[in-house]
Amino acid sequence: MDISIVVPLFNEDESLPELCAWIQRVCIANKYSYEVILVDDGSKDNSWQVIEQLSAEMPEVKGIRFQRNYGKSAALNEGFKAASGEVVITMDADLQDSPDEIPELRKMIVEDGYDLVSGWKKKRYDPITKTIPTKLFNAATRSASGIKLHDFNCGLKAYRRKVVKSIEVYGEMHRYIPVIAKWAGFTKIGEKVVEHRPRKYGVTKFGWERFINGFLDLASIMFVSKFGKRPMHFFGAFGSLFFLIGFCISVYLVVAKLVVTDFALTNRPAFFMAIAAMIIGTQLFVTGFLAELIARNAPDRNSYLVEKKLKL
Repeated sequence: MDISIVVPLFNEDESLPELCAWIQRVCIANKYSYEVILVDDGSKDNSWQVIEQLSAEMPEVKGIRFQRNYGKSAALNEGFKAASGEVVITMDADLQDSPDEIPELRKMIVEDGYDLVSGWKKKRYDPITKTIPTKLFNAATRSASGIKLHDFNCGLKAYRRKVVKSIEVYGEMHRYIPVIAKWAGFTKIGEKVVEHRPRKYGVTKFGWERFINGFLDLASIMFVSKFGKRPMHFFGAFGSLFFLIGFCISVYLVVAKLVVTDFALTNRPAFFMAIAAMIIGTQLFVTGFLAELIARNAPDRNSYLVEKKLKL
């Protein structure tokens, strides 16, 4: 199959018929074999009934329905599991992503050799309450990850099939799929300017809590990516540093007490700073040991992505 199009959705019953018809026109015009996987993330409207009707009318349309709302990451992860196309394309269901971008996105994967291509909505039609947080979020992610993308959270992306079968998306990590892919070894990541259309139906699902959670998730994924299999390198380093600082302060205080007879050891702030630093250092070191024990006994402790094997 040439293309799998994964569409996560929540309360988008009005836009689905138009979206699927548009995708069908594009794929037929380009003679693609394709499938459309609509993942209903626990919608409260008639989205699932619309999906059932569309599936009856179009054999390429497939559906997955969650028992309740789990979030976009969960919907994408289930869609990736079900996808069987050579190229997997994701897009939002609100018609703000244009299916006309599909041929060029596929070309960049198949012909230009990219592992992942992310859309860049250079001209946006979102309210300022969404665009400003998005710019801050993208700047922070670029700086932390080293991936030079303008729009990490764009729903319109294209992937080589191997990428989506090699990564796991959970929590709110859909914003960081390029980062997850990079740490999995898929480093050829490109970008394409795509059309951003005004919302035609429904209302935006964006909220300030998603903006705040985004930065927490960034810190989490950067830590897991670097130290997931060697947590002692993080906790042990900081634990040793804090303990060493506390120990040096303690030595200074003891020497000062020996030299100066009337030196009040326990009445000085440095005394309590030394104790606190040594306690914190010990706790971090013990945390590193415990994390290392958990990591070394995890079922995926020796799970690595192997690209090729020869005579094995």
